[in-house]
Amino acid sequence: MTGKILIVDDEINIRELIKFTLEKSGYKIIEAGDGQVAVTMAKAEKPELIVLDLMLPGMDGLEVCRIVKNSRETAAIPIIMLTAKSEEIDKVIGLELGADDYITKPFSPRELSARVKAVLRRSNKESAVGGELVLGKLKLNFSRYEAYLGAVKLELTPKEYEMLKLFVTNTGKVFTREQLLEKVWGYEYFGDTRTVDVHVRHLRVKLGQENEAAEAIETVRGVGYRFKDLSEN
Repeated sequence: MTGKILIVDDEINIRELIKFTLEKSGYKIIEAGDGQVAVTMAKAEKPELIVLDLMLPGMDGLEVCRIVKNSRETAAIPIIMLTAKSEEIDKVIGLELGADDYITKPFSPRELSARVKAVLRRSNKESAVGGELVLGKLKLNFSRYEAYLGAVKLELTPKEYEMLKLFVTNTGKVFTREQLLEKVWGYEYFGDTRTVDVHVRHLRVKLGQENEAAEAIETVRGVGYRFKDLSEN
């Protein structure tokens, strides 16, 4: 297994622990000790994944995440955030900014390795066979990883696109939050489904640009979510 991973943490001991753990799995590790250097390295090195601490001097991890996810050249790079237990609000904000997963300190090397492998596996998984799927005014181009509402291209994060693709290829099917975590994020339920709710909320806002699609994602109380067939409208 090969792949370049950028570790961003101002604590050398943490970087060394992560580096040691991931190098054993065959990953090439590059490092940054502050946010500004991290952004520069992300654009120059194009790593397969970024392990990003939120508490950084100067430019913090949330700002790094925002910049990386809002830049066309780096938006597709998955990010795993490192957070402390007390940073509950920051976790949610980070997920809303487009982070793919988070690990709470202190963490075990085994958990870190599992999370990295799962995120990379999902990120690198080939998209559906080339072609398009059209539901009313909503159109997905699988080969180009694009979604449109009428003539307007939807600006979706990679995980938002994957969730939308899962929904539209399974219209009417109810997914629990745990199932969405497993299918979109690629790992078994670890105990926090809020990231699913965050991404659903963002998708609803973006789909809400068209009345036809505004209520396409339905909440099934006590269970999860389903996507109604817009072609029936």
